[in-house]
Amino acid sequence: MSEGVTSPAPDPYLAGLRLAGRRVVVVGGGAVAQRRVPGLLAAGAVVTVVAPRITPTLEPHVTAGTITWHERPYADSDLDGSWYVLALTDDAAVNARVVADAEARRVFCVRADDGTRGTAVTPATGRQGAVSVAVLGGGDPRRAVAVRDGVVDAMREGRLDTLPRRPPRAQDASTPLPGVAVVGGGPGDADLITVRGRRLLAHADVVVVDRLAPQSLLAELAPHVEVVDAAKLPRGRFMAQEAINACLVEHALAGRFVVRLKGGDPYVFGRGSEEVEACVVAGVPVTVVPGVTSAISVPGLAGIPLTHRGVAHEAVVVSGHLAPDDPGSLVDWPGLARLRGTLVLLMAVDRLPQIAEVLLAHGRDPQTPAAVVQDGSLPTERVVTGTLAGIAGAAAAAGVRPPAIVVVGGVVALRDRLLPPPVPAPAPGP
Repeated sequence: MSEGVTSPAPDPYLAGLRLAGRRVVVVGGGAVAQRRVPGLLAAGAVVTVVAPRITPTLEPHVTAGTITWHERPYADSDLDGSWYVLALTDDAAVNARVVADAEARRVFCVRADDGTRGTAVTPATGRQGAVSVAVLGGGDPRRAVAVRDGVVDAMREGRLDTLPRRPPRAQDASTPLPGVAVVGGGPGDADLITVRGRRLLAHADVVVVDRLAPQSLLAELAPHVEVVDAAKLPRGRFMAQEAINACLVEHALAGRFVVRLKGGDPYVFGRGSEEVEACVVAGVPVTVVPGVTSAISVPGLAGIPLTHRGVAHEAVVVSGHLAPDDPGSLVDWPGLARLRGTLVLLMAVDRLPQIAEVLLAHGRDPQTPAAVVQDGSLPTERVVTGTLAGIAGAAAAAGVRPPAIVVVGGVVALRDRLLPPPVPAPAPGP
């Protein structure tokens, strides 16, 4: 080789890491960490986040104990005992230090701000059924995302032998550019977002996301996509609805395609109508993509149908974010107590004792079956069952926290008959 001439770096070697039960350190608590942490947790990693601040969407993981947060700047001892490290801060010097400390320990490290200076690279990933796809784009992350989307779409549609080229973004007539798409992400499992919602998400320049949206979808976004955390946490930090509306309009008027990714369905207690109205007033093109509402899907996945012949011919979905005696409540609780069908309560965990009390006081049978489903559709899902008279106490004793769905009605008793047995785990591959 001639003096002064350097050869190009070899391509990374692709491998799948088995991180279950192994310590992974994430340095940085911003938008990039918010994208990466769900995938690490899904892989079973024991995740430690080191950062002076974290996004609101990461806070529930800390509260639930699914991640450990060291609320301070990085120290080299943070990497002790780690198997994998991600340097995700917005400070190049800190990231460089993390990479050097990891390399000294012979631990692979991803560097978000400059992938060529890390010892590992995060590929564009996707999943269809049991098949995972990981693509490196030769230094071009947009190419990697486009190829990943083409492969995953082909698997969904059963046409792996004829992969069509995705049309250039500007030629995709299904995407209103510039503008806003208000997308319902479903109850939490990324596989339950609609095909249209996922396709629009792949075209986004900006994604404004709340904490109930499927967080693992953020890991599929190209690096150039700006993620705005609009998480609204019970009794915690929140981004005012007016600020969310202004954010959507501002980015759209600047010529960006904005996806407002929400949990469930945008129009079922999701304030989607307020966001759409703000876009219409500002003259911003806007489209709504319905989502699978948690009011129906979460009970169903837990083995509870909302209706059943001979058991329930009606189902009512009610917000429980206000106590029954709150002057601002618009709910006719005495009227609901007289119904014989299924009552589904959203945002009702904190006020479940008062709600149960008013339903009992106005005639609902104390022995009516009831259930609370926390983290519906997610690996952390759990179900507490009982009677209307005892469900509030049972939920409190179990430490149930939002998000959770409450179901009251005879259909809850069908759960033992309808819940399918667990599917045996496949044998480990080579």
